[in-house]
Amino acid sequence: MKKFIVLLLTACGFSLHAQTAQEILKKNDDAVFGSKDQKAELTITLIDKKGNQSTRKAVMYQKGRNMRLTRFTYPESQAGIGFLSLPNDVMYVYLPAYGKERRIASHVKNQTFAGTDFSYDDMEAIPMSDKYIPKLIKTNENEFILELTPKNPQATEYSKLIIYVSKANFLTSKTEYYNKGGVKIKELVNHFEKKGNYWYAATAEMTDLRNSHKTRMSITSISFDTGIKDDFFSIKNLVNF
Repeated sequence: MKKFIVLLLTACGFSLHAQTAQEILKKNDDAVFGSKDQKAELTITLIDKKGNQSTRKAVMYQKGRNMRLTRFTYPESQAGIGFLSLPNDVMYVYLPAYGKERRIASHVKNQTFAGTDFSYDDMEAIPMSDKYIPKLIKTNENEFILELTPKNPQATEYSKLIIYVSKANFLTSKTEYYNKGGVKIKELVNHFEKKGNYWYAATAEMTDLRNSHKTRMSITSISFDTGIKDDFFSIKNLVNF
């Protein structure tokens, strides 16, 4: 009788080992932060609603699950602008025109970083499971679809995120961002490639649906596990990179 029930459940598309939303999100974090560290060179393309484009270049360093330093290198008018994300929700931005770093307060994390469509909140180096409570709302042949609600609603402009997680590698192919009124305001689409043991977002395109503006981040080169030291992620390096 038990064997018959197992066969019946399988035939109806149910799994006796169905993964919970928490397990899926944890595997997503493990996939995103799989390497000990990484260094990536980026080409950043800004696209307005008329299709006009402007290009910037940057370098990004990351270690573990909560340290990231990003610095623009081109064009000259943008070179030196930097962003530093540290543990315990600590973030700094450096603007060469002002000659001083500035800590980013929680209430301004929704501001965009250096004219891109990525906010400081989006740029923060932190696992999703640390910030959000997941709920599995749907599955299809290739993806788990999770709804994420913030653990601390006051710390973000988003009321929820909808993420599409690949069943093959547990990476997020698409993220939808909703404001406090429940309106979808942004959408991020990722295209992944694999180098050695690690998958990475070779292209990440963020669209701001409020103004039809896009930012495309393309990784032109990337290296993993190079031995970056913890003290590299410092205000000193943010300012004097």
